[in-house]
Amino acid sequence: MSMAVVDVGSLLLVALLWGVTNPFLRKGAEGVERMREDRTVWRLLGEAKFLISNYRYIIPFLLNQSGSVFFLPYTGIDGAVLGCPCV
Repeated sequence: MSMAVVDVGSLLLVALLWGVTNPFLRKGAEGVERMREDRTVWRLLGEAKFLISNYRYIIPFLLNQSGSVFFLPYTGIDGAVLGCPCV
């Protein structure tokens, strides 16, 4: 079965959203490794608070996750095998 132009365009949008946001996610997460808590739970909560309150991280994260939402319909069709390697 051949993929429609819309399907290819959607998969390219997904690839763009995932690929472009990754460097911004890394840059926005800088500093999270400096969290100094002895207990794992408090460190985890501190890291989550740091990331959620950091707009340099949360905006690329939301864009990245929107790529996942666009990709979701393609996981249940036969053409997903064609889309997976290019994303």
